[in-house]
Amino acid sequence: MPRPSRTAYPLSWRLLDAAEAVVGAMRPKRPEIVVPALFLAPAILLVAVLVWGLAGMVGDSLHVLDTATFLPAAEASLGNYAQLADRPIYATVIRRSLVAGVIVTAATLLLAFPYAYVMVRTSSSGLRRLLLIGLFLPFFIGQVVRAYGWLIILGNKGIVNAAITALGFEPLKLIYTYETILFGLVQYMLPFAVLLIAPAITAISEEMEMAAASLGANWWRGFTTVVLPLARPGLIAAGVVVFTLTLTDFAIPNILGGGTNDFAANAIYDAFFRISDAGLGAALALVLTFIGSTIVGVILAIAGAGTLGLGGRAGK
Repeated sequence: MPRPSRTAYPLSWRLLDAAEAVVGAMRPKRPEIVVPALFLAPAILLVAVLVWGLAGMVGDSLHVLDTATFLPAAEASLGNYAQLADRPIYATVIRRSLVAGVIVTAATLLLAFPYAYVMVRTSSSGLRRLLLIGLFLPFFIGQVVRAYGWLIILGNKGIVNAAITALGFEPLKLIYTYETILFGLVQYMLPFAVLLIAPAITAISEEMEMAAASLGANWWRGFTTVVLPLARPGLIAAGVVVFTLTLTDFAIPNILGGGTNDFAANAIYDAFFRISDAGLGAALALVLTFIGSTIVGVILAIAGAGTLGLGGRAGK
């Protein structure tokens, strides 16, 4: 019996056939190659833009500002890098930023880990809800607003000094100091660290802690020999994020430091927008990028990319 013509089929069947043909034409012939490439496309595009920007900065950094015309000189040289080496102020701001990065990272991890541990392990839904609110609420307030809030609290006539003078003591200088900047940075970085550590603690089964206890380990021994080593991916990820954000932070050192304790990012801003020396600012930015990337590379080389779940065996 001859097969009926397609025109003899109901309209709904023909529409379904047409839709199937369109989907078949759009479907990649080798999905095992195309699909991973599509997933990687945004990351590749982001890296390409970053490399493009860095290449532009390298070009700018090779042109010294001509003070006669206030335009970059036509000939390329390493004059801007020589200026960075000759002026001690740039070594000071970079050293200040690096020291702050180490201190803020250590203090933030020290505070973030118990916060994340209690938030994950507590059996009280009310306490967990309270800790989550305390964790996410700062994200609704911008960094600049938070820094100005600390100015109000710690200022000469702020809440803290008002309480101190009410007790009969002399007011303290709590703002425009290096310690205040570190305090503000720790407060700013804390939610980021908790968000990175909490998943690592969640992945640790409570049964493992119970097994350690059943073998005779007290809580502290089980915590230091089971929980801390297994939470290392979260600690390293949080440490890297906090350190790099601190190293490049601009707003908090600018507001809480009052121009007395500038970080490298503030010096870069001044070079670009106050003295209009884009070449010097680009050179300083590249030096900061190189130092930060080298430190992060060393950390990952010691800890191992596998520690962050980037492939390979953990700790290798």
